[in-house]
Amino acid sequence: MTKIKATNITWHEGHVSRGERENLLNQKGCLIWTTGLSGSGKSTIAYTLEHALVQRGHLCYVLDGDNIRHGLNKNLGFSAEDREENIRRLGEVGKLFVDAGLITITAFISPYRKDRDIARQTVGPDSFFEVLCDAPMDICEQRDPKGLYKKARAGEIKGFTGVDDPYEAPEHPEMVIDTSKTSPQEAAVALCEMLENAGKIPTLTE
Repeated sequence: MTKIKATNITWHEGHVSRGERENLLNQKGCLIWTTGLSGSGKSTIAYTLEHALVQRGHLCYVLDGDNIRHGLNKNLGFSAEDREENIRRLGEVGKLFVDAGLITITAFISPYRKDRDIARQTVGPDSFFEVLCDAPMDICEQRDPKGLYKKARAGEIKGFTGVDDPYEAPEHPEMVIDTSKTSPQEAAVALCEMLENAGKIPTLTE
């Protein structure tokens, strides 16, 4: 699915550069890729960060795993091949959003290290921040906001990450958040500081 099938196509450059869009927005486009088990707090942190950044005057957008599967990726299941294509598409969408100058935040389990590494290469290492939402399995199962662990344990769901399908944690993430001890608000503060230190947003004193 990664090969270009179309013929007679040409890449067209516009008259507005990424830098000009970023100057207009007073921020630098980047992709914050949250990963972790179901119930680890990815979506909650992503939307809390989005709210905090908007309150600071920044344009950002959350790409949530379940939401994306209602539209763009509604033809994909949860096989290894479909998971790979799911992440490939989101890496390409993230690349477009970053080029538009947006601060983009994802919330996907994205269980396979190789797929996340390809997303990093697609977006560009200077614009990609991998964030592990880390919580013990028992905590994730206690939360179980969608009742998925219960169904997986009962055999009603096959290939569920952490139960009968593997999760490969990042080896060198830009940040690890222990969501069993850190509130979403505290995580958002830490992530804003990460973006400030990387020069993606100005500090509040600037």
